[in-house]
Amino acid sequence: MTENPDLRASDADRDRVAAVLGEALATGRLTSVEHADRLEQAYTAKTVGELVPITHDLPDVARSDVPAAVEQQAISAAFSKIVRKGRWVASRRTRLSARFGALVVDLSDAVLPGREITVETDAWFSKVIVRVPADAHVVDEGGSVFGKRNVTAGSGADGPLIRVTGTSMFSKVIVTRGMDDWNLR
Repeated sequence: MTENPDLRASDADRDRVAAVLGEALATGRLTSVEHADRLEQAYTAKTVGELVPITHDLPDVARSDVPAAVEQQAISAAFSKIVRKGRWVASRRTRLSARFGALVVDLSDAVLPGREITVETDAWFSKVIVRVPADAHVVDEGGSVFGKRNVTAGSGADGPLIRVTGTSMFSKVIVTRGMDDWNLR
């Protein structure tokens, strides 16, 4: 970041701070409550000077040191059922691919690497269920051929933006905020 603390903070500045906080949570330097509090401060900061105290006691994460998994990852299920839930680190772009199987992904307790992530669904003869945080704003940019696509859209809260893209064929894609009976327990 720049040396002038009075300059307005950019989205890139906030995302860099979020990456440092995510790494600190993953390595045990921050508790989940501290992480949530500091992440909220980062995304409401207006100037670069407001961002500095948020990470002053944490080691910096250089852009080249950020693992590729933070930027992109894939989760696949072929002729099987895969469930990803609990505390895990999601990526900015996560591709969910299912072939003749079921894929259940719970983002409600996941560590999100920024204020916006993209979930790409690629399903053939399968079921893909994604649970999002209660305060998430969801934008559906995908499609379906001979299937069902049920995406619970936006929220009035100021949570993360989750873009759902991709296409499903002869499949069911469900994005929800609740547990219902989606085998997430």
